Amino acid sequence: VFSPGRTLEQIRTAIAYNDANVKIAGHHSGLLTGFDGATHQALEDIAVMRTIPNMKVVVPADAIEAKKATIFSAQINGPVYLRFAREKTPVFTVEETPFTIGKAEIFWQSLAGGKKPEVLIVGCGPILYNALLAAKELEKEKIGTIVLNNHTIKPLDENKIIELAKKCGAVVSVEEHSVLGGLGGAIAEVLVKNYPAPMEFVGTKDTFGESAAPKDLFKKYGLEPKDIITAVKKVIKRKK
Repeated sequence: VFSPGRTLEQIRTAIAYNDANVKIAGHHSGLLTGFDGATHQALEDIAVMRTIPNMKVVVPADAIEAKKATIFSAQINGPVYLRFAREKTPVFTVEETPFTIGKAEIFWQSLAGGKKPEVLIVGCGPILYNALLAAKELEKEKIGTIVLNNHTIKPLDENKIIELAKKCGAVVSVEEHSVLGGLGGAIAEVLVKNYPAPMEFVGTKDTFGESAAPKDLFKKYGLEPKDIITAVKKVIKRKK
């Protein structure tokens, strides 16, 4: 939270303005810091960093992807913001899982009931695991989805998002971040210009976090698989 929180002016002027080859590793992101509370829970960093010119923003999904993101970022000339979680989180990728900065990857594709997928779920970071759990439960209800790992917020894989939004006809964004200005906002900006579609946002609302166990915070702030399922069903109704 203290980077970019405490160092924003230096990041903006000394690093980004000069397009300096600096990599910024920000941790204590989202609500996974738990008992450290609101002062140590970054829920606005994606929104802040993606507005800075020259800055790339990458949010790895797990430990394996974090390693890949670090290596790939080191090979890029220019500033990169890497968003890491502090707590131990599920590892659900493997070494062979594709990873390229700026390229989103499909992690789940369902044709439940023999129909085309009804909703595109786009997530980033460790909470993508909850999106996959939600997709699995929706499959049991004959609701088909595509889950897209959008680890790079900037530059956003606009072509992939537009392609899959057209295929599904509705979108749900999932992020451990404020719904204001983060991944969901970036996706909405793309869709409104290229393919307006019903969209729901799963993330923290216009609020700070608080001190509690991460699982309790996820429940209170609506970041559990059941909340993603609710958003999917809500956006399906808006298609009709």
